[in-house]
Amino acid sequence: MPKATKKAAQADDILQEAAPMTGIEAGTEEGEQQHAAGAAAGAEQAGLKPKFAPLSSYEQNGKRIEFRRVPVPQHRMTPLKNNWLALYKPVTENLKLDMRMNLKTRKVEIKTTPATPDSGNLQRAADFIHAYILGFEVQDAIALLRLDDLYIECFEVKDVKTLRGEHMARCIGRMSGKNGKTKFTVENATRTRIVLADTRIHILGSFQNIRAARDSICALIMGSPAGKVYSKLHSVTTRLSQSY
Repeated sequence: MPKATKKAAQADDILQEAAPMTGIEAGTEEGEQQHAAGAAAGAEQAGLKPKFAPLSSYEQNGKRIEFRRVPVPQHRMTPLKNNWLALYKPVTENLKLDMRMNLKTRKVEIKTTPATPDSGNLQRAADFIHAYILGFEVQDAIALLRLDDLYIECFEVKDVKTLRGEHMARCIGRMSGKNGKTKFTVENATRTRIVLADTRIHILGSFQNIRAARDSICALIMGSPAGKVYSKLHSVTTRLSQSY
């Protein structure tokens, strides 16, 4: 019996020594459960995508201010001064740009602001001012701000045919017509706007319409009579209207 008592006492000592070890292990298991629960909660939070406000054009551009300078020749300074407000309001109010006239350098300066909604507005405004300086009316040039598929093509008479003296004068007369009749007819038929500035020709319109107007003007420069150009222009415009 005494031997059994000693064995029982030794067993109790082993259990007492194992008890604190069991407590440590239990504590570790509770920590792992808490860690697992925290990881699951983090995964649920990660599943919700963060919502950010969209970047403005100013922020997308790295918060840089861009600008354009459009030179103004001497003979267009007075018309620019007379129609300054008609040019200034669409650029500043609709496109949210800053515009000023630098009298020292004789250039119209346009720059973006933090409120500019689209970075492409800067080039549109520069094209608008450039079109007016080339000689187009404000009502015609403002279409460049509203439509995307409008362009300006410029060329000279000498690019088509070399003419001098009275031959050049007769060529300009053929393109213009009596009281501008030929020019207006080409404009209305091709849905373009044409400016005849001495020996330079500027055409405003869409790509296909500019091509039709340019072909008619080139035919007039080469010496074709207006009646022949009208008949050819009629067939071309009929084909253009059917394509639309």
